[in-house]
Amino acid sequence: MNEIIVYITIGFAGIVLGYLFNRILRYNTYKRLRAKSQFEVDELLKKTKIEAEEKKKQIIFQAQEKQLRENAKFNSSVAQKEKELAKTEIEWRRKLNELRSKEKNLKSKFRKNKEYREQLEVKEKSLIQKEIHCQKELDTIENQRLSLLNKLEEVSSMNKEEAKEHLLDVLKRKVNDEAHSYYLEAIEDAKLSAERESQKIVLNTIQRIGVEESMEKCVTVVHLKSNDVKGRIIGREGRNIRTLEEMTGVDLIIDDTPQTVAISCFDPVRREIARESLERLIEDGRIQPGRIEDVVKQVTKKIETRIIEFGKKAVIDLGIHGLHPELIRIVGRMRFRTSYSQNLLHHSKEVARLCGVMAAELGLNAKHAKRAGLLHDIGKVPDNETEVSHAILGMQWAKKYGERPEICNAIGAHHDEIEMTSMIAPVVQVCDGISGARPGARDQRIDNYINRLEYLEKLAESFEGVNKAYPFHAGREVRVYVESSKVDDKQIQDLSARISQKIQRDLTYPGHVKVTVIRETRSISHAK
Repeated sequence: MNEIIVYITIGFAGIVLGYLFNRILRYNTYKRLRAKSQFEVDELLKKTKIEAEEKKKQIIFQAQEKQLRENAKFNSSVAQKEKELAKTEIEWRRKLNELRSKEKNLKSKFRKNKEYREQLEVKEKSLIQKEIHCQKELDTIENQRLSLLNKLEEVSSMNKEEAKEHLLDVLKRKVNDEAHSYYLEAIEDAKLSAERESQKIVLNTIQRIGVEESMEKCVTVVHLKSNDVKGRIIGREGRNIRTLEEMTGVDLIIDDTPQTVAISCFDPVRREIARESLERLIEDGRIQPGRIEDVVKQVTKKIETRIIEFGKKAVIDLGIHGLHPELIRIVGRMRFRTSYSQNLLHHSKEVARLCGVMAAELGLNAKHAKRAGLLHDIGKVPDNETEVSHAILGMQWAKKYGERPEICNAIGAHHDEIEMTSMIAPVVQVCDGISGARPGARDQRIDNYINRLEYLEKLAESFEGVNKAYPFHAGREVRVYVESSKVDDKQIQDLSARISQKIQRDLTYPGHVKVTVIRETRSISHAK
């Protein structure tokens, strides 16, 4: 029994000791683990602190950098806002100044209006008093009028209605007479103003168009290198010259003039073909009938091509579009035609420009006017002889090739052979006359024209008190400058009249000559 107790006690003591030993081992293990974990925790904390510090520094640096960017952006936006505010402030100050000035003006106007209202009130009171007085006077006059009417009815044996009808008849006759006189005066004024305006438009048109003097001859001269070439041109028994004349339709004049052959023909196209053919033959040296025929045919084709080129160039220069090719060819043929020694194409281009300017002045269609001006003389270049007048023939061609009715009418009516039905027709007629009548256009020589201008200048300078005279506008105006010490303002009218009378008596000229006398006083001082 005691042994069992001893064994039990020993067993229990062993258990207790085992438990204690286990607890001691676990405690030591715990202490080691705790020390290790503490060390790891400390290391981890150090590492974490270092990383946190670095991250903190990085975050702070990024935050500072972002703050700097934000600050820069903010500063720029603030500066922009300040500029905008400054501009707005300037604008508002300007508007404020304007409002203040307007306020001052309104106040001054208000004061003036107040004064005006006071004056108006005073005037209104006086007018009311005058109205009352006038009403009394009117009543008195009405009573007198009624009494007079009664007396008139008794004396004239007419009642009120009959007298009224009689007075109305008298007034109607009087009004009709006055209206008729006013009508006649208005017609005269309209005629005068229309004449003045038409002269102004014509003069403006003439002044705005630069013209060239073109005088054509009927003879073309070909210069030779030597007189030996004349014999080859004539040929054996004259066969070469006869062939050339028959092929071209010209007359070759080979006289005693050294190294010269004259080509005579009224048709400039044939004359040009003969000139170029002769020059080619001379340059080639082979002058014989067969060669002459070949060269003339080649030159004829070349001239036809050149005619179309002339027509296209004229149309392009004038800005005309959509013209029929056949009409372009006819326009080109006008380059080799003359009318009263005036080149027909130059004349037609000049008329077209004049028509464009004048139509623009009158508010008409300038393009249609130019077109009609260019085509108005196309009837002068028919391929075959015809008895129809050139105006009617040109109108027929224009209709045939699709031109507008108003342009066809302007072509046919520019010599009054048919009735004018459009406003372009008189414009073309007037511009045709201007182009033909200008100095140097036709048979008038330039020397005679210059002599007439010089004589006009000397005639004006021959009067006493005239300092200098200048002819203008192709001799249609003379501006006379007088000395202010010798001629006063009252004498210049008499002087202009005497000069115009002397011009009319001693000088032959087309149209009218305007004399303008100018007197001016000048005072000149020098500051030193």
